[in-house]
Amino acid sequence: MRDVIVFSGSAHRSLARQICEHLGVPLSGVDIARFSNDCLQAQLLVNCRQRDVFIVQPLVPPTQEHLMELLMMIDAARGASAAHVTAVIPHYSYARSDKKDASRISLGGRLVADMLVTAGADRVITMALHAPQVHGFFSVPVDHLTAIGALASHFRDHGRDLTDHVVVSPDLGNAKTATLFARLLGLPVAAGNKQRMADDRVVIDSIVGDVENKRAIVLDDEIATGGSMIELLDKLGEAGCPGADVACTHGLFAGPAVERLNAHSLITEVVSTDTVPAPVGLHKHVVVSVAELFAEAIARIHVGESVSSLFDGVDPRHAPPQLRLPF
Repeated sequence: MRDVIVFSGSAHRSLARQICEHLGVPLSGVDIARFSNDCLQAQLLVNCRQRDVFIVQPLVPPTQEHLMELLMMIDAARGASAAHVTAVIPHYSYARSDKKDASRISLGGRLVADMLVTAGADRVITMALHAPQVHGFFSVPVDHLTAIGALASHFRDHGRDLTDHVVVSPDLGNAKTATLFARLLGLPVAAGNKQRMADDRVVIDSIVGDVENKRAIVLDDEIATGGSMIELLDKLGEAGCPGADVACTHGLFAGPAVERLNAHSLITEVVSTDTVPAPVGLHKHVVVSVAELFAEAIARIHVGESVSSLFDGVDPRHAPPQLRLPF
C-alpha cells in the first residue's frame, strides 16, 4: 500500500498538525522561499515518489500568497512523481465568486479551480462551500465536507438546556442548512429576510418565524466582517429575542468583525470551527475542531472507501469517535 504523506503551507499549520495526529503520520516539511524579485518557491522536503500526497492549505488572508504556495506545492508533488495529489482546502474563499452578477467581471471560483487542476491536483477536499454550485467548477473529484454535525454536537452534548431555543438562518438561501441543523437539535427554525443593496449594504427587513422570548442559535456558513450578522442580531432584539449564540463553519472575523461582535449585547457565545486560524481578541469564542473529520476523509480516500457515507443518516454528521485507519 502506498504511503500517506501530508504537507502544509503557511496558512494553517496547526490544523495540519492536528490532522496528522489523528492519522498517526508525521507532518512532512516544506521550504517556502522568496527570491529577491519577490517570487515564491516551494520545496517538499520528503520523498513523495509513488506516494499518496495530501497538501493542507486553506485560502485565508493573505489569500493570494497562500494560493500561490498551494499551487507550487501541488506542482512540486507532481514533478516529484507522486502517485496521487489531493489539495485539502478547508476554506475555499473563491467560492464567493460563483456567478456573473455584473458586467465584465471574472469568475474567480472557476478560474482558481482550473488553476489547481492545471498545477496537478487529482482531487480536492473542502468544507462548506459558500455557494454549493462551485463544486461543479472542478474537473476533478471534490469531497465536500460539512461541519453541521460537529457544531450541533457542541450545543447538544455539553448538558446545555435548549428549551425555548430556535435556530435562525441569516437569509432564506441558507434555510435548508439551518433546517438540517435544527433537526439535529430538535428545534424550530426561523430565517432573516435579507437583501443586499446596490451599495453592498445588507438590510434585513423582517424575521420569518417565531423568535419572541426564545434564545437564538444563529447559523451561517462563514462570518467575514460581521455586517450581516450584526444586522440580524439587531433585528432579533427588536423581535423580542433575549439572547443569541452565533455559530459558523468559517470564522474569518475580518476587518471590524471582532469589535462588532464583542460590542453586541445580545451575544452569549460565538462558535466556529478551525478551518481557518482563530482570531485574536474575540470574547466568548469557542473553537470546534474538524481535524478528525478531515483525517477520516483522507484515510477513506487513501483506501478507496466512500467519503459521503460519513454523512449518511440523520446523525452523526461529524467524524466517528474512533477512526478506522488502514495504516
